[in-house]
Amino acid sequence: MGRRKAALPGPLSDLDLRLLRVFRAVVEAGGISAAELRLNLANSTISNYIAELESRLDMRLCERGRGGFALTSQGRVVYDASAELFSAVDQFRSRVNHSHQRLLGQLNLAFAEHLPGGPDSVIVRALRRFSEQAPDVEVNIITLSSDDVTSAVVDKKADLGVTVLTQAFAELQTLRLFDEQMQLYCAQGHPLYGRSAIQAEELQQYRFVESPRLMPGREMSEDVRLWQRQARAHHQEARAALILTGHYLGMLPVHMVRSWGYEDRLQPVLAERYRYTNTYEAIHRRQPRNADAVALFSRCLQAG
Repeated sequence: MGRRKAALPGPLSDLDLRLLRVFRAVVEAGGISAAELRLNLANSTISNYIAELESRLDMRLCERGRGGFALTSQGRVVYDASAELFSAVDQFRSRVNHSHQRLLGQLNLAFAEHLPGGPDSVIVRALRRFSEQAPDVEVNIITLSSDDVTSAVVDKKADLGVTVLTQAFAELQTLRLFDEQMQLYCAQGHPLYGRSAIQAEELQQYRFVESPRLMPGREMSEDVRLWQRQARAHHQEARAALILTGHYLGMLPVHMVRSWGYEDRLQPVLAERYRYTNTYEAIHRRQPRNADAVALFSRCLQAG
């Protein structure tokens, strides 16, 4: 009986690396359709790339179709091995960059949605400095929910993130950046709108849209636990939409209410009693990929 052909009998080519990067993006997105935006490629093109990689490796890497997307056992091996491969490539690039005092490669950033600021924010100033000092580095930015930013950095899908941490992670190094003030609001049409004298006990009779980041007892009164939590919205716009119906109370960032131009439609409720602070931090692994680029961007953030 003949011996089975060895997959990739020769050196890895640029094409192999490209196909592996596409495969990794599909796995991390959870499917081919979900990876279209990330890769900026059509569904059919991505499918062809995956098929070509399977042909070159002589393996079935994933199941895709009406039943959904799922890795095969061989696909899991290839995905894990490719992580080691690209990590080694990044380490090689970092050492070469350091020897030439010139930064190359990629910097993958993950930002929490709706970061405080504007055209002159800490983030924009850091990006401006970094672009001036490392013009050859390709900067890739994704926006995620706060918790997903942390996961992306922990799982090595992003090199550096800016988010609000809810717990400490031993593997992460952090840099405090700025604070965001959260305030309880009602909108036009709500029974409390336009009133100046409001008793805390009254709030228990109204519906409240909860934010996952609201932590009663940390900075706000314990009576928050008694509110009618009849809706839940992680994203700020979704929470604002419910509040603007006039049927819900809810927490929103003060700076966003101002930037949206909603100050004439939203009213703070018992401002001194029901407010808390989110602290945004830059986070990265203690031994990140492309460490020189991460260190430079961290310095750019520290410069304020």
